[in-house]
Amino acid sequence: MNTWQIELWKINKGESIMKKILIVETNINQYLPTNQATGIWLEEVTGFYDVVTNAGFTVDFASINGGSVPIDPNSLNADTRTMTIYNNPKFYNQAIKNTKKISDVNSEDYIAIYFAGGHGVMWDFPDNSELQKLTEMIYQNGGYISSVCHGEVALINLKDTNGDYLVNGKKINGYTDEEEMLGGTSQVVPFLGESELRKHGALFEKGLPFSEYAVSDQRFVTGQNPMSTYKVAQLLVNELKG
Repeated sequence: MNTWQIELWKINKGESIMKKILIVETNINQYLPTNQATGIWLEEVTGFYDVVTNAGFTVDFASINGGSVPIDPNSLNADTRTMTIYNNPKFYNQAIKNTKKISDVNSEDYIAIYFAGGHGVMWDFPDNSELQKLTEMIYQNGGYISSVCHGEVALINLKDTNGDYLVNGKKINGYTDEEEMLGGTSQVVPFLGESELRKHGALFEKGLPFSEYAVSDQRFVTGQNPMSTYKVAQLLVNELKG
């Protein structure tokens, strides 16, 4: 174990238990208005996993329903690094075929939660009460909330103990309205993530379309698009180590 990991241990009934990072993925396999295939964007899972596990963290994978998760077929045309991780049997079994069900996850086990994107999340992340409660509890316990690209939609309706939106007054980044329009999907998604975050008080920051950009603020670590995945993961690692 790395020496810095000792700081991530907690005492529970006399036993030391290392807190982990939870990666949350979508179960939705199509754009609901068009039946076009979608799912997770693969690099947003593999890239994050690559960075945090190499930094010494243990991860779990979860989805709303548990079990297998769909992959956006367009994301399978990926670089060697992404596909090498994807083809690793251990990763494939845990991340793609046998994710934990959100209702079975204990917030006390995690120091951070990360929302991977892919358009599927637009339909199962924003309004799921179990996912919201889990995320809010991790944050209330001093943990971090992280997302990339469309994973931003999991942040929109989170609230603190006073009933105020958690993103209010915080620097947040994610897939932009401009990117949604440039990508030709603005008419088939149920809402625009950037606009909704702004409505709830987020101080939305962004870079150029389809370029790397990420921001960390008040235990939120968020990135703009697939190209930002590695930066998000490294920012989160830096925060946890610091």
